[in-house]
Amino acid sequence: MSTDLKQAALAYHAEPIPGKISIELTKAAETQMDLSLAYSPGVAEPCREIANDPALAYRYTGKGNLVAVISNGTAVLGLGNLGALASKPVMEGKALLFKRFAGINSIDVEVNTEDAGEFVDTVARIADTFGGINLEDIKAPECFEIEAALIEQCNIPVFHDDQHGTAIVTAAGLLNALEIQGKRLEEVIITCLGAGAAAIACMRLLVSMGARRENIFMLDRRGVIYDGREGVNAYKQEFANHTDKRSLTDACNGADVFIGLSGADLLSAEMLLSMADRPVVFACSNPDPEIRPELAQATRNDLIIATGRSDYPNQVNNVLGFPFIFRGALDVRAACINEEMKIAAVWALCDLAHEEVPDEVLIACELDSLAFGPGYIIPKPVDSRLLARIAPAVARAAVDSGVARLPYPQDYQPTL
Repeated sequence: MSTDLKQAALAYHAEPIPGKISIELTKAAETQMDLSLAYSPGVAEPCREIANDPALAYRYTGKGNLVAVISNGTAVLGLGNLGALASKPVMEGKALLFKRFAGINSIDVEVNTEDAGEFVDTVARIADTFGGINLEDIKAPECFEIEAALIEQCNIPVFHDDQHGTAIVTAAGLLNALEIQGKRLEEVIITCLGAGAAAIACMRLLVSMGARRENIFMLDRRGVIYDGREGVNAYKQEFANHTDKRSLTDACNGADVFIGLSGADLLSAEMLLSMADRPVVFACSNPDPEIRPELAQATRNDLIIATGRSDYPNQVNNVLGFPFIFRGALDVRAACINEEMKIAAVWALCDLAHEEVPDEVLIACELDSLAFGPGYIIPKPVDSRLLARIAPAVARAAVDSGVARLPYPQDYQPTL
């Protein structure tokens, strides 16, 4: 990061008021009567109602439009284990995105423990405060255990965005890229460099959507995860392949798809050349991808490449998913965010990328034109249509799959 950008970032977070979120009042608090209604004695009435029927908390409090962004800071962005307090700027940022893109009130909660059991116990005890919980920046493999336990113990949506948000946006971009390349998910060979939370969630979702597990070659720091390899945890073991491939070079040879959720500059030009005709490369390590798009495009002219960066085309950005997924889930009071809801979000993203791009997006992105093709496989985060397309798709899937507590709203048009 340049000195200028570093100073700009620090100033942004510090001035004129420290932090990125605040609390606003939704009711008048000017007169003595206002205060009597807001607090004592009037506040006793909704308290009694909720005590008799807990569901009324959604009527008399802000619970139904409130999401907690919760972390222990063990896997902060690409920075590693910085601890709970140092993760707070990221969690505040996530809360900002919830409000900016989906009109959802959000508050960050940093839990100062690396013990999965303690984390689960803490979050479960405060869960009723919220309408949903977005878990963030928790290292693998503990994140799998934590999310599963909280889903079981809480009756509100619990969603680890590093897993599922990344998976949803990746799957949408990949399906569109494969369409352009004339390939089918059910047939392609996929090399996945990385075996952490995001990588495993990506592969799980792709399998749900039709990818064949035997066509997926997952690699961690020790190479290909294969049947019989020692020291493989249960989550990685799910993608152990019966193969004699051992290295990234082996795994790239003949592959149709490369998905990188690992580190910088790990995919060489030679490896890229060994891939199948018309390959798809998702080099999502941030800030430095597994291969620079300039190098990839100079090496092959038949590929489609995506990264996690905003300064290249085809950015895989989780903000394309989580605000709108929670919006849809909250609006039908879903008990969870299930596979059907995730898949609905994938297809909504896919379909939107096929549509004509409005002028507001072109202006915001400083582009003259943008159309579905190798340089535009997934919508831009500034596209205001995302809310109106993804939230209804998710809400409908929640209702249809039986996890919604409210019916699908008539003439549902979510707005900020």
